[in-house]
Amino acid sequence: MSGSFRDTSLGSRSGAVPAPSVTADASSKWESKREPESPSPSASPASGYSRTLDPVGYAVEVPRGWTRTEKQGQAAPVVAYEDPADGRRLQIFRLAEDTPARSLDLAENDPGYGFARQPGYQVLDRASGPTWSELAYRYDDADLGARQVVDHRFEAADGTLYAIRATGPAALSPAQVREPLTRALSSFCPTGAQCG
Repeated sequence: MSGSFRDTSLGSRSGAVPAPSVTADASSKWESKREPESPSPSASPASGYSRTLDPVGYAVEVPRGWTRTEKQGQAAPVVAYEDPADGRRLQIFRLAEDTPARSLDLAENDPGYGFARQPGYQVLDRASGPTWSELAYRYDDADLGARQVVDHRFEAADGTLYAIRATGPAALSPAQVREPLTRALSSFCPTGAQCG
């Protein structure tokens, strides 16, 4: 499946557990940037977020109260953090392809599983840089209704390629769906890597 996952891949909440937290919050503001920043190890989490040391092998900030699930994907585990109240979700997984752009292109356009084949698919925005690629789109999910997605694929501090996908109901504002992604990208640090 080459790093592409449907929004419903972790739809079941069985096995969902609250995201582990390692520090309390502070009142810092998040910045809306597409390109990931290197987090400072001493930085406190943004207000409403907890810094999580995920057992898959990275630290990341996620909204407090979101539940974590994990499912084995074809190439790597897919971790999801989900808001039980409004249906927003972050999915994080390692990529099998050699560049973020190639991974995102395959995920969108593969004739067997590309998400461009989903009902109601519509591109909202595309952006890329030397070490990252991003696609924002909407589609109609048979079970969840109209959804919006921001799929961001990037090179982490240790050189490993990852994807972080933010999804949510189309009725939410794009900023509400993007905010947890922005925070996750700016705080993401693989275990053992020098981040900031």
